[in-house]
Formats: sequence, structure tokens, C-alpha cells
Amino acid sequence: MAASTAVAETIWEQIRTTRSVSDDQLSILNFLFGKNFERATRIVDEGGVKRVSGIPSRRSLFLVVGESKRKEEYICFPQHLCTCYSFFYDIVNRGEQICCKHQIAAQLAEAVGAHQEVEVTDEQLALMLSKL
Repeated sequence: MAASTAVAETIWEQIRTTRSVSDDQLSILNFLFGKNFERATRIVDEGGVKRVSGIPSRRSLFLVVGESKRKEEYICFPQHLCTCYSFFYDIVNRGEQICCKHQIAAQLAEAVGAHQEVEVTDEQLALMLSKL
């Protein structure tokens, strides 16, 4: 998994630099993440990613909409954690995936600038985090 993570991070950095995704990069990400990458692109295309930043600290997290009919928002730290069920089941418990579709969507949206920016007070951000 460490090699896959390193390759993915290199691709994300390339995308952040150019703010666009090449066909080769899409192929590599699809190979690394499989069906989760396809699902993540749908979330991004539908505008389902928000970066919530606290003011004045500028600390941030992502809220990523799920694909279920309930359209739940999951708190996501792209390189570390997502509050979705899949993160705990497939990644933490079973170790079958590098990351969940919400983490991929957050990374992709941030890399290409396709996320919404939301500002809240640091106190509001802390309240959101206290519910983890």
C-alpha cells in the first residue's frame, strides 16, 4: 500500500500544479482506486465537496456528500480519515482499500479547484469536530 499511496500523492501534486487532469493521470488513478475513483468523480461532478475553513485560524476539513438517497455529508480529512462506514469497514478493519470515495473526491476537488469554500468561526468548526 505504501507504494500505491506514494504514486497517488505524486499524481495529486501534478494535478494541483496544473489544475487539470490528463488521460494518463486518470488511468493511473482509476487503476489505483478502481470503482471508488469513478464514484468520487461523480461526487465532484455533482458539486458534492465543500472545504470548511475556520476563521481566523484557517484550519479546515472537507464535507463530502454521499451517494445514498439521504445525501449525508461526511467529515473528511483526505489523507487521514473519513466518517463514512466504508472507511472504517474497508480501510481500517479489512485493509482492502487505500482510501474511500469521499477522500478521493476531496483530493480531486481540491486539486482541480472544484470544491465550494465555506467559512465558519473557529468555534463552529470545533463544534463540528466534537461530533466525531
